[in-house]
Formats: sequence, C-alpha cells, structure tokens
Amino acid sequence: MTITCPICQSTQIRSKDFGRKTGGTIGTIAGAATGAEAGMAAGPVGAIVGGIAGALLGSLCGGAAGAAAGSRFGSVVDDHVLNNYACLDCGYSFSRHHC
Repeated sequence: MTITCPICQSTQIRSKDFGRKTGGTIGTIAGAATGAEAGMAAGPVGAIVGGIAGALLGSLCGGAAGAAAGSRFGSVVDDHVLNNYACLDCGYSFSRHHC
C-alpha cells in the first residue's frame, strides 16, 4: 500500500516513528535493569564472578526482550495516536487513519 499525503497527494512520505524509538529505548533500559537483577539473584552466593556474569547475561537478554516489546507497543502508538507520517513535499503531518 502506497501512502499518499491527504493534502497534496504526494507519495514522498516519511515516517517519524517517535513511539517505536521511545518504546524501544524505555523497554531496553527496563529490561536490562530487570535482567541484571535476576542475573545477580541467580548467581551463587558469594561468587562474585558468577554474579557479574549472571548480571551481564541477564541484562543482555532482558534488554533485548524489553526493546522488542517496547518497539511493538510504540509502533501501535505511532499508527493510532501520533501523527507518524510527514509529507516531504508540503510538510503536513498525519496519522495512518488518514492514509
């Protein structure tokens, strides 16, 4: 489906994706923090190396999962709430339901 500007009918459209980018960033931070916490708890008591390794692996896995979930949620916000599209010819911003 080609997106056209509802004002000038141009097909020179870009998506801003603010919701997806913001959701991905917040999800990464929250997931990494949660994963690091879980990794530290799973490490053997008193074993610093195990705790650090668990925290690193937990934060990487948690960050990746959080980024994916946040991006998906942000994409929904972009499509249904924000004026995610901008016409490069006339500068008009509009949402998906105008397409």
